[in-house]
Amino acid sequence: EVQLQAFGGGSVRPGGSLRLSCAASGFPFGSVAMKWVRQAPGKEIEWVSTISSGGGYTNYVDSVKGRFTISRDNAKNTLYLQMNSLQVEDTAVYFCQQARPGGEIGQGTLVTVSS
Repeated sequence: EVQLQAFGGGSVRPGGSLRLSCAASGFPFGSVAMKWVRQAPGKEIEWVSTISSGGGYTNYVDSVKGRFTISRDNAKNTLYLQMNSLQVEDTAVYFCQQARPGGEIGQGTLVTVSS
């Protein structure tokens, strides 16, 4: 059974930082590209970032470029998202997901950015 559990969310002020983690199990993590997506209150799910299976390729939505960094540790079956210079607009539930058609999506973690 595929399991993806995101954690590390919380409440921060604008300009703050958070590091999200996603613990993966039930599939060959090191062979699967992964992504982070988010859903802001009242909005549709938005793609945030993708990383290749080996970690050598990354891509970001324009709104987070230069502020967020996606990474992975295949030895630990863990995906990360370092979020710096957080903005109110980053408030959302963040999910990790397999980056392939029909990819499994895990339980999310809430990030709230507010002054």
